[in-house]
Order: sequence, then structure tokens, then C-alpha cells
Amino acid sequence: MKISVVGGGPAGLYFSILMKRQDPSHEITVYERNPAGSTYGWGVTYWAGLLDKLRAGDPGSAEAIAAASVTWTDGVAIVRDERTVHRGDAGFGVGRRRMLGLLADRARELGVRVEFEHGVSGPDAPELAGADLVVAADGVNSVLREAHADRFGAAFTTGRNPYIWLGTTKVFDSFSFAFKETEHGWIWCYAYGFSGERSTCVVECAPGTWTGLGLDRMNEADSLRLLEKLFADLLDGEPLIGREHADGSAQWLTFRTLTCRTWHHDNLVLLGDAAHTTHYSIGAGTTLALEDALALAAALRDGVSDAALTAYGRRRRSELLPAQSAARYSAQWYENLPRYMRLEPARMFALLGQRHSPLLPHVPPGLYYHLDRAAGRLEPLRRFKRWLGPRVARAVHGRGQ
Repeated sequence: MKISVVGGGPAGLYFSILMKRQDPSHEITVYERNPAGSTYGWGVTYWAGLLDKLRAGDPGSAEAIAAASVTWTDGVAIVRDERTVHRGDAGFGVGRRRMLGLLADRARELGVRVEFEHGVSGPDAPELAGADLVVAADGVNSVLREAHADRFGAAFTTGRNPYIWLGTTKVFDSFSFAFKETEHGWIWCYAYGFSGERSTCVVECAPGTWTGLGLDRMNEADSLRLLEKLFADLLDGEPLIGREHADGSAQWLTFRTLTCRTWHHDNLVLLGDAAHTTHYSIGAGTTLALEDALALAAALRDGVSDAALTAYGRRRRSELLPAQSAARYSAQWYENLPRYMRLEPARMFALLGQRHSPLLPHVPPGLYYHLDRAAGRLEPLRRFKRWLGPRVARAVHGRGQ
């Protein structure tokens, strides 16, 4: 087959690797508009289950990614000025630029043509002529998807809270949070290491806090200085690092959740953020994109067909439902943060770990904490919680349709 992949992010590169491994005779080209080594973001997170899937798909790239990753097990939270620790499962962080470099090298090694600084204008671009399959892996603002917007049925929901994605020279050995109360409300940070020299910091707050602190009017340099002061105990005096935009502006965003009614049109198929996004607070974006690549490659073992592409989209939309639900409740937890900040820090941190629960928004936080602790000791109550949670989620989600 002749396959054209538009977008050289993790999903597009990994899909090209999988297809070359399935059949080396495939003619595969990846078109990436940005230069090699140029990428947004700092580090990405994933958990052990993803590594198992990647090893099954391509052991070579999986081992390279594992070797480039850092690991943590504990979660640490600073609430006002009190530090609390929560023991948890092992998590991993890896630099986004490093991951992309490893995947691009592996793709080339297998015979994939990777063309950087080569944008594609749309589905009718000459680069795509004659392709048996065109993969839109060009992100949430996908040009290929938007050219057939009515076919894909893309829908966006915009979150309330502004956030900014930053780096720091402080190297965190645990997944760390800091919640700071200001005269204008709460502002918080999540931070995790992704190499021996750098960590990612995501800062978020309510709109009123953002404007009250003047962050809506500050340039990037002034924003970083204020945030360094607010989170001084988390950063241990290390600086924050921005994205160095030419105009010096601070890159505050509001998160857009994307869903699509269908994932293919003729021989054009969506992959990763071009098809869906989930709120960054669950740390699953890269994992879900790579799982898309695995599912699409599996669907195409017997060649490209409407039935194969339909089965891929149906499968992934079904598999994504738990993550999308978790992301929706996680975002809402942070948007309603003051509801939980009346608890003592250890209890607040325990509920932070429960923020994906569909029950939590409907139960007083203090009562939920005690019920959750009891469920941990009593198997019948634990089973009831597992039974009730999905039913509440479906009921609430159904009302929102």
C-alpha cells in the first residue's frame, strides 16, 4: 500500500512503524510541517501498561522510550504551606522531543520516509495523490479533518480555567502538586520530571484568579516571575521556563475537548488529537494517541477497506469512553476546587486521587472521604461503589447529550 501520514507526532510516527513492521513493502511517508527537533510541550507521562502494549507492537522503539524515561511512585502535594505524601503506582515521564526523535529514527530505520518542514495544505494536496490511505495525524486543529468537517462531525467543548504549560530546571522525583491561596482565589501547579535536567510544570487557576493576579495582562517574563514567587517552596528556587514566543506573550490557554462522530471518510482516517482530546489533568493524551495507532494498524492487517476503517473508529470510540469520563470529572474537580479545600490537606489529597469518580460531585467531600475509606476495608461496599459509579456517570452523561 501507499500510505501518507500527515503529522509527525507520536501517533503518526508510531503508526508508520507498525505498518512497516506488518509489511515492509508498504510505501509510507510522514509529512511534518515543523523542523526536526522542534516541538511544543515539555514532557509527557505514561504508565506501565502502555509500555507492555508498545513492546508487543515494536520492541525496539519501546525499549528506547523506556530507557529515555524517568520513573516516580509517590505523589506529593503542598497545600498552602503543608506538605503531604501519597503512595501510588509507578509512573513514567519522557521528554516529548526525545520521544519524537526516537520514533523518527526508528521509522527511518524501517524504511519510512520522514519529511520535516513539509506541510500539507489539504486532502487534495499533490503529496496525497494516489495514496491508498491518508492518515490525518495533524492534531486538534487538523486541516484534513476540517476540510470534511460535516462528514466527521467534530464537536468542541471549551473548559473554564486558563492554564499554561511550562518547564523548569527543578527535577522532581515524584509527581508533585502545589495549591496556593491568594487574595484572588486558588492557583495550583502540577509538576513531574521527564529527564535528569528538566521537569514539566502546568499552572492552572480560575478565571477570576487569573485576572485578579493580573496574569491576563502580563507578558511571559513577568508571568514567570510571579509564578516563581507563588510556587517558591515547590520549585526550591529553580526558575520556570516558557516557550520563548517572538512577541514575548504568555501562552495561557483554555482546554478544548474534541470528539468526532465518525473517524474516517473515504480513504482519510483520523488519528490521535485529530480525532479526540482528553483533559491534560489525567495525563493520558500521548497514551491514547499511541493506542489509536496500535488499533488502526491492527484493523488494517488485511488491507484498507471501509469495513476496516469503520471497525477501527467504532472500537476506539468505545475504548475511549472511560478515559473521556475520567477526564471530564477531573477537569470539573479542578474547576470546583474550593469545594475540596476546606478539608485538611491529607484528606484533600486523597480526594484529588478520587477526582475521576462520578459519585464525588454528588456527595459532600467529607462524607465521601469517610465512605471511600470504609469501602477500602469492606468488600461489599467496595463492590457497591464499583457498581454505582458507572451508572451515575451514564445518567449524568445522558442528560448532557
